[in-house]
Amino acid sequence: MTQTISIKTANPSDEKVAAIIEELSTNLYLRFGSDGKNSFTDWQYNNSKFVFAVAEIDKEIVGCGAIRPINDNIGEVKRMYSKFPGKKIGQTILAFLEENAKTIGYINLVLETRVKNKEAIQFYLKQGYKIIPNYGKYKDRPEAICLGKSLK
Repeated sequence: MTQTISIKTANPSDEKVAAIIEELSTNLYLRFGSDGKNSFTDWQYNNSKFVFAVAEIDKEIVGCGAIRPINDNIGEVKRMYSKFPGKKIGQTILAFLEENAKTIGYINLVLETRVKNKEAIQFYLKQGYKIIPNYGKYKDRPEAICLGKSLK
């Protein structure tokens, strides 16, 4: 039986939500030696250009993802995580974020992951993202790979 994944926006500071973000950070640290927290410090919960979403199955938070502005036309996908690979949690979150991004008025979405994170790269390529030149603070970072997608 397929379990229903429900997606909703949430405050990343909420205690229940913070637990999945912490799980993501631990997972990243164990795999890559960096928890990614420093690139999520400027979150603005009350700003409509920022969206944080959680996925739930049977009231358990099983994934998360976010978008924040790079500029008026470009949003950046952050903190994507699925507790259970292969259950379409990531795809469901990303589709929700992309729909929200269009509503906000973003024309493109961009993101960064580690070159070593082959699973993430494959996931994003399957969702229609393409490898783009490294942007912003990732420009001169050979361990980083950036991807982007047009929402038009």
